[in-house]
Amino acid sequence: MAGEFIEETEGPAGDEWQDLDVSDDEVDRITRRQDREFESFLKRLKDADQFKVQEGAFDDATFAALYKLVQDGYLAAFGGPISTGKEANVYEAAAADGDDVAVKVYRINASNFQHMRDYLEGDPRFEGIRGDKKAIVLAWTRKEFANLARAHDAGVRVPNPIVVQRNVLVMELIGEATDPAPTLHDVTLENPETAYDVVREYMQRLFGAGLVHGDLSEYNIVVHDGELTIIDVGQAVTVHHGNAEEFLRRDCENVAAFFSRQGVDADPDALYDHVTSVDADPSGDAGD
Repeated sequence: MAGEFIEETEGPAGDEWQDLDVSDDEVDRITRRQDREFESFLKRLKDADQFKVQEGAFDDATFAALYKLVQDGYLAAFGGPISTGKEANVYEAAAADGDDVAVKVYRINASNFQHMRDYLEGDPRFEGIRGDKKAIVLAWTRKEFANLARAHDAGVRVPNPIVVQRNVLVMELIGEATDPAPTLHDVTLENPETAYDVVREYMQRLFGAGLVHGDLSEYNIVVHDGELTIIDVGQAVTVHHGNAEEFLRRDCENVAAFFSRQGVDADPDALYDHVTSVDADPSGDAGD
């Protein structure tokens, strides 16, 4: 009984836990080993050449997210940066199975996070999100993952999303590890009419899946092995967004202007009519 137990324990009542065994157990040893491994990982990553250029840009929580991805078997090694920007850097990396992947790391202290809020507000998937930088950037990273998955399911060629962890997105690498795919802006198209037809189809499939890219141009469509791939879909909004029509018309103007310069008969109004000629499915369950 409790009273008898207290009477038999040295010291005043309430000290009955004083003889509790607090020596190390296996969990303690594992935890300490993991802490040492993380500290070693953190030092190696911070000292790596590809991260030195961003000294102070990534907080320890970001490095912890990268470490978690390594521990979970998604990443095995890091390469150099593919691209750098105000909001995020994209790095080459190797997955545990040896495949090359792209790792997009959004910086919590992104200087241009206000425009992220503009794209998030009005998106029903992110209603009620807090307005601080951390909440905005973490939501944006999840949003890009969700947009990639929805576009992929709709038959749009985008980098296949693999996993998201905090402000880190792992996805398919388009191109080779040492030779990232060039954008439409950087290549000479042998058949611009065919390329335009492909982009029109992608835009229509996106719309059919309930999405509008919102920043589509020759700078975020890449070319690899004769195939076009749309990238940077973080800002893509659902058709419910209050500015969805404005964004779509801007996409149409950008795309038509580029292909017109390639000699294609591309009209923004005709492109808009083509894209919207299918019924949008806001749930993302678009048909073929």
